[in-house]
Amino acid sequence: MKNTALTETHTALGAKIVPFAGYNMPVSYEGVNIEHETVRNGVGVFDVSHMGEFLITGPNALDLIQKVTSNDASKLIDGKAQYSCLPNDKGGIVDDLIVYKIADEKYLLVVNASNIQKDWDWIKSHNTMNADMRDLSEEYSLLAIQGPKAASAMQSLTSVDLEAMKFYTFEVADFAGIEHVIISATGYTGSGGFEIYCKNSEVQQIWNKVLEAGADFGIKPIGLAARDTLRLEMGYCLYGNDINDKTSPIEAGLGWITKFTKEFINSDALAKEKEHGAERKLVGFELDERGIPRHDYDIVDGNGQKIGIVTSGTMSPSLGKGIGLGYVPKVFATPGSKINIQVRKKAIPATVVKLPFYKG
Repeated sequence: MKNTALTETHTALGAKIVPFAGYNMPVSYEGVNIEHETVRNGVGVFDVSHMGEFLITGPNALDLIQKVTSNDASKLIDGKAQYSCLPNDKGGIVDDLIVYKIADEKYLLVVNASNIQKDWDWIKSHNTMNADMRDLSEEYSLLAIQGPKAASAMQSLTSVDLEAMKFYTFEVADFAGIEHVIISATGYTGSGGFEIYCKNSEVQQIWNKVLEAGADFGIKPIGLAARDTLRLEMGYCLYGNDINDKTSPIEAGLGWITKFTKEFINSDALAKEKEHGAERKLVGFELDERGIPRHDYDIVDGNGQKIGIVTSGTMSPSLGKGIGLGYVPKVFATPGSKINIQVRKKAIPATVVKLPFYKG
């Protein structure tokens, strides 16, 4: 298992450390519900330095990104980021990612920790235009400072007007006494905030100053367990659960990041799928009775016939009820449709709902 630059710090803070995507990562400090509420109502800081970063540069950088990603990166301007995915050639997804345009001919791709090598090999295998590729994953750390109080809590650390930053924009600027840090108005919680990219040698100073600046705002370190409940309440896909090599972006509800204004890997097949409609769809559901849906539980119809599986599920800390995502035939995909979740020997009734679960 690899460590992040802050693993010893998390251990000293009493974090429960677990193996995740090849790294020793803090899963919780005080408990998932407390940490979840801290982010929903205040501000918390996550160490997500296990994520991967690829720098793509040169005159053919955009051509490569356009070929391997589903979204239209030509629409990006300097300082803008874009959610996208890497389609494979069989109808599925290699990974989901964020594309940052730093400057003309200079892009940063941020990918999931468990897929770093797979993504690198995939992009490299399609780099027929010889764009310059650098894997910076081992050199960089990433902190996610999330919650409605994030901008106020962090303003003293930077000359950038944090309140004025729009969602999915970023600046390369000073932060916590370090120059040339990427401050990105992105995150995976649905409660606003920022993600800070810095070198491994800088992250301890930034972590310390973030906790110091946020003290009056009740900031706390947050583990990966709460990151999962927060993202699920928003209906955000998690790679390996809700999307994978066999799920298409169309059936996963990611048609909005699949732009047919350009050609990309498998775009013809995905365009046909969009035109005809996917046979199954990823839906959100809420349990009508007490219970907790879990990954891989069966979804059954009124006759007990299996119609799908739960891809993500939890007891929602914000809503106080069982929620989940799962693939079902399109006839069951309309909000209001009734399905059942097989929890051990009991089929618990559930209702398909419009995402997100948490409305803020």
